[in-house]
Amino acid sequence: MTSHIVSAFSEELETLSADILRMGGVAETMINDACRALVAGNAILAEETALRDDEVDEMEADVERRIMRLLALRQPMASDLRAVVSALKVSSELERIGDLSKNIAKRVAPLDGTDVRGVLMSMERMGRGVSHQLHLVLDSYSDADAQLALKVWSGDEEIDQHYNSLFREVLTYMMQDPRMIGAGAHLMFIAKNLERIGDHCTNIAEIVHFQVTGTYLTSSARPKAPLLEG
Repeated sequence: MTSHIVSAFSEELETLSADILRMGGVAETMINDACRALVAGNAILAEETALRDDEVDEMEADVERRIMRLLALRQPMASDLRAVVSALKVSSELERIGDLSKNIAKRVAPLDGTDVRGVLMSMERMGRGVSHQLHLVLDSYSDADAQLALKVWSGDEEIDQHYNSLFREVLTYMMQDPRMIGAGAHLMFIAKNLERIGDHCTNIAEIVHFQVTGTYLTSSARPKAPLLEG
């Protein structure tokens, strides 16, 4: 490619990366707001959070259209191709994180009036951990930092341990008081959604690591705690 084409391609990639980071910022806010709404029983904040998923979907669709055009027009090779494909994959992972955050927000209303304060505080701690993972992996993407991506990838086990602890806590509530079974089911779904967000963060970490180094992190080798299931 001529220097002019190379420069134009680099600018397009930088713009794409910036838009993906903005998309990640919306997804991170959705996680935080969904957990805040959950703890406070704030149905209005929960509804506003759920509606933001449309924004994430639109951003993902826009990124995908632009990447398809970029691939067709520029036909990038080697590391440039890795960067373009990584952008496509990261945007897809962020779209799923938006969906899961929306699912959490939608379960705020059914929990209104239930006495599960202790579990909600534990849920908030898990939410902070998941949000932190997302923040770090977005930093790794922004800075092309393979070591930071590896740190996020290795930290998924802690999220799994949070999930197992919450699973036991919710199960105890349900066993002690059968009237809590309905609320307990919602809480278990919320915990599972947070655990899945953690998985998507580690997926992004794998994508970043490959983009930067050209080598794959093996998903089967990812540190994970055995998950308790209902």
